[in-house]
Amino acid sequence: MKAYLLLACLAMAFTYLATPIVRRLALAWHALTPVRDRDVHTHPIPRLGGIAMTWGFAATMIVGSRFPYFHEFFTSAQAWWILAGACAICALGVIDDVWDLDWWAKLAGQLFIVGLVAWNGVQVVSFPLFGVTVGSARVSIAVTVLVIVTATNAVNFVDGLDGLAAGTVAIGAGGYFVYTYLLVRMTNAQSYASVTAMLMVVLVGICLGFLCFNFHPATIFMGDCGAMLLGYVVGVAFILVTGQIDTTVFGHAQMLPAILPFVLPVATLMLPLLDMTMAVVRRLRAGQTPFHPDRKHLHHRLLAASHSHRKAVVLMYALSAAVAVGAISFLVLPWPGALGLSGTLALVVMGLLVVALPGMRQKYVPWVDRVWQHHG
Repeated sequence: MKAYLLLACLAMAFTYLATPIVRRLALAWHALTPVRDRDVHTHPIPRLGGIAMTWGFAATMIVGSRFPYFHEFFTSAQAWWILAGACAICALGVIDDVWDLDWWAKLAGQLFIVGLVAWNGVQVVSFPLFGVTVGSARVSIAVTVLVIVTATNAVNFVDGLDGLAAGTVAIGAGGYFVYTYLLVRMTNAQSYASVTAMLMVVLVGICLGFLCFNFHPATIFMGDCGAMLLGYVVGVAFILVTGQIDTTVFGHAQMLPAILPFVLPVATLMLPLLDMTMAVVRRLRAGQTPFHPDRKHLHHRLLAASHSHRKAVVLMYALSAAVAVGAISFLVLPWPGALGLSGTLALVVMGLLVVALPGMRQKYVPWVDRVWQHHG
């Protein structure tokens, strides 16, 4: 645990120290996010914060490669391809932030970068839910690319409020770290699970370091280069742990440990994936491209419900934490306790959504509006 905590502190420090420098560079390059119809900020804000986050990620990974606990993994080319992919994804995001790429050009770049990483060994091997080994290299690469590219874009969909993307990913990654850390202790699967835990704890560190400047009122945005980096790292971690370990060592019913490697990554990006799915369906039904911007994201709906900026973000944090804790409970608690806790958290999440969203609130709990107006 000490090694992981040290990595988290290093990642936070590297990112924290680099962010003011990157902010000055963004101002010098006039890389500013203008005030658009779909935005909630009221004046142009420097972006490119993802450069500082990538620096924090890369520097911490390089330092971590000197730790004896992680040394075995870094003797392979796979680790360095993961790092190279992160830097390339950030570079693609910087190009998009500065020159505003078309959606198809950005997607093509993502497919190319992730394809190279998958080609060089970062691939899904089996599906633990079904016990099926992927026998075809082409199928393995295709599934890997699909998973990582989906995760890469998911975070970008929720990067609409100060501190929202960094905070929700930090919470989800923290939950995923707990899972992989316990997995290491129970299975001693250092070749894969410990590396996934390392990626997650570094991700938590860079998010916290950046949040010092990104929480409302933000002085810098992460931009596409930061949002894509976060999604990429989560996607890679999912691929590394899924199908590489024998999760039946946990001693619960066979079905539960089999699906945990799927549940935890989804829980990590639950809000981004949910928001992305809703946005894609909404835009396709309207005859628009999936990347067409609008003001109908979940965080926009919370603001429309008269929530303040910070209140909307904290509410999203609470939803992310509820999902992460519910998923982790199946690992650390017996079936009855895990089901009870998850059921309670599910009710809390549903209650928060009903109260927070105006359409659902007026339909199911109209008295809440009257109470708010009375005390307002």
